Amino acid sequence: MSGALILDSEGLAKAVQRDREVHEWLTAARDADLPVATSAAVLVEANHPKINDAALKWTLSRLRVEPATQAIAQSAATLLRAAGLHGHKHAIDAMLCATALTQPDHVTILTSDIEDIAMLTASHARIATEKV
Repeated sequence: MSGALILDSEGLAKAVQRDREVHEWLTAARDADLPVATSAAVLVEANHPKINDAALKWTLSRLRVEPATQAIAQSAATLLRAAGLHGHKHAIDAMLCATALTQPDHVTILTSDIEDIAMLTASHARIATEKV
């Protein structure tokens, strides 16, 4: 593994739940001294009544939460347009992908939504997706 590991809302939720597969990804990234991050926009989607708040806070303390800036939002809008997508259904995925593109190297996105993430990053060969 090289580059950065990025978690979408399902990846983050599974990290909070200490899912074995996601734990293995996180361990491999930490062993390789690679950044593990998510977008601040993902927190809106991942935070729901059934999530363990203490476990969420602990998990977030162990990764970078990248800010949802105007530049990221504009990049997300460009990704949406290029993929022929729009609307709230794809907005957080686009914000996550735009955040991933700010990373300097290869990026692996852990996601439950391979198809949409692949559409949004189709012209960016350094972005890989892994289903969780």
